[in-house]
Amino acid sequence: MKIKIDWDLCESNGLCEAMAPEVFELDDDDYLQLKTEETTPENISNVNRAVAACPRAAISLED
Repeated sequence: MKIKIDWDLCESNGLCEAMAPEVFELDDDDYLQLKTEETTPENISNVNRAVAACPRAAISLED
């Protein structure tokens, strides 16, 4: 599954990084960066938690 970020909604608050640090990262300027755009069997659980935890619903998954 592909990880999509709605950059107009994203506030870079870091909840996703806390849930899935292997996928999401805040850079030195506190802007969200994706380390990968694809989920794996190893990270899908954490990515799903990050999607659910995003206060702005800026993260989604698509096939």
